[in-house]
Amino acid sequence: MLITATLSVSAGAPLITGFQAKKYTNHRNFTVLASEFPSFLPKEVENIKDSFARTLSSRIERLPVHVSFSKNCIMSSCVKPKTSDNTDPLVLLHGFDSSCLEWRYMFPLLEEAGLETWAVDILGWGFSDLEKVRSFNVTSKREHLYQFWKSYIKRPMTLVGPSLGAAVAIDFVVNYPEAVDKLVFIDASVYGEGTGNLTKLPKAVAYTGIGRLHCLLPWWEDATVDFMISGGYNVSGDIKHVKQKTLIIWGQNDQIIDSKLGVRLHCELPNAIIREIPDCGHIPHVEKPAEVLKLVKEFIQAESGVAIKNSILS
Repeated sequence: MLITATLSVSAGAPLITGFQAKKYTNHRNFTVLASEFPSFLPKEVENIKDSFARTLSSRIERLPVHVSFSKNCIMSSCVKPKTSDNTDPLVLLHGFDSSCLEWRYMFPLLEEAGLETWAVDILGWGFSDLEKVRSFNVTSKREHLYQFWKSYIKRPMTLVGPSLGAAVAIDFVVNYPEAVDKLVFIDASVYGEGTGNLTKLPKAVAYTGIGRLHCLLPWWEDATVDFMISGGYNVSGDIKHVKQKTLIIWGQNDQIIDSKLGVRLHCELPNAIIREIPDCGHIPHVEKPAEVLKLVKEFIQAESGVAIKNSILS
């Protein structure tokens, strides 16, 4: 078992934080073996075999976010882009009770295509430090995402919402339209239809050790219960107020949310296009990441005129 090390070797020396497995030897000639994972992740992350999940896990960071409903800033988990540019950043949300690890296959493809990409954990799920947070309702989730955007992203974004993340995105954009330039919805859950029968997910993408890793954090149960008791999202009446250009992506074989709801969403959104992915279920960005990448690239390029690098999988 690798040991995570965080230490200062001398006055004025930098902190050594283990995000990649390596040895560090200082001027006093002692060696530290650092974990490839940040220390705040559950220790069970070491048992994950999926190389994509391990790589993305190693890049998860916590950034301070100040909100009105907590006396303390919330150390909020995300994956930051390696580089930034002048184009609209792509900000990835996740589905119900999930985390940024949902993007383990797509995140590297988006970066390879030259897109500035963030993966952000929705308040109450993921790997943020929530020990002193007591509110996880829709209002709190919205404010947290806005303050994160205001502190770190700071310019209009393309906001991507899969499943319940689409409801999070709709609630956000009708309250803060200046923060969002474009939207991408993936098998959107926006009509209060619930999470469906998750047992129908293919074994390869089901909520296994990767998808449930954040549930091992001590505040997970209280945060999820508080959100459920609060009533959750009710955004069906807000859909018509979304003016941003929107791409709707749907897995042809989604057995969690009826594809008819995708057609309904397309009809109700004032400025949307819809694309279907054959032989794909409820989580296209996990099941068919190359196909999703192609659609996202075409959408962004058509709307912004920005040249996007070709991926080896495109």
